[in-house]
Amino acid sequence: MSRGSHESVDPGLRKAAKRHLREEAIRVGLLLCALVSVATTFGVIMVLARETIGFFSEVSPLEFLFGTKWTPLLEPRHFGVLPLVGGTLLIVVGSAFVALPLGLGSAIYLSEYASERTRNWLKPVLEILAGIPTVVYGFFALTFITPLLKTMIPSTQVFNAAAGAIVVGIMILPMVASLCDDAMRSVPNALRQAGYALGATPMEVSTKIVLPASLSGVVASFILAASRAIGETMAVTLAAGATPNLTLNPLESIQTMTAYIVQVSLGDTPAGGVEYQTLFAVGALLFVITLGMNLLGQRVLRRYREVYE
Repeated sequence: MSRGSHESVDPGLRKAAKRHLREEAIRVGLLLCALVSVATTFGVIMVLARETIGFFSEVSPLEFLFGTKWTPLLEPRHFGVLPLVGGTLLIVVGSAFVALPLGLGSAIYLSEYASERTRNWLKPVLEILAGIPTVVYGFFALTFITPLLKTMIPSTQVFNAAAGAIVVGIMILPMVASLCDDAMRSVPNALRQAGYALGATPMEVSTKIVLPASLSGVVASFILAASRAIGETMAVTLAAGATPNLTLNPLESIQTMTAYIVQVSLGDTPAGGVEYQTLFAVGALLFVITLGMNLLGQRVLRRYREVYE
């Protein structure tokens, strides 16, 4: 009797043990995936920090951060990064003027005005813009946007910040529109009905009820779009040029931080020298700027996040 009971219990115990082993293996596998991501991040930080420290051992941090001339590959050498930062900000601000109003307006239409049938075909068509290669956007800026700008403003240079900003704005437009639309559609319908019950018009409901209620998602989309604009490389390199120029005139040629990284990464600069180390110094500054934007975005999200029961 005891032996038969023991044999009848053993298969269940074995199955439970195998199930436990599988679950434990899955847990360890997922932990390894997370650790790989963390290790990769720390690896990137270590590489940037090591080369950047070597760069600052030869170049003053004050000269790097506040200098107004950037000619590390030419004689006489100057290592002031402000022209690259200024060019990057021109692209980011210009693309924001293009993408944020258009993206937010598209999201309001898709969320509040469009019928379900219209939304089902319009939103995928809008998101197709995100799948176009960035090189294609760069050539589009060179062959269409820049000639159009020169027609309206003859003083426009062949490579200019305005064309780069416009094309980057078109690139990040689907991100803004899609994320804002998702945020607005997540707002409870009861808030809309309450607004209509009080006599509000559809525009008032959209702008004074739905938009404030979805503010955290809208702000998140703006921050992600700005981060994408800061990190954009090929389209800006082709459209805006490679001239480190500290200017506020968007019709002149400029160079962004990412465009300079591409220039140095082409292989013409020998590894190990201070010219090569500028690649990591600029990359570290770009990393810090992006990290600061993300931290600011998280703070804004925590401040304005709306929670619905």
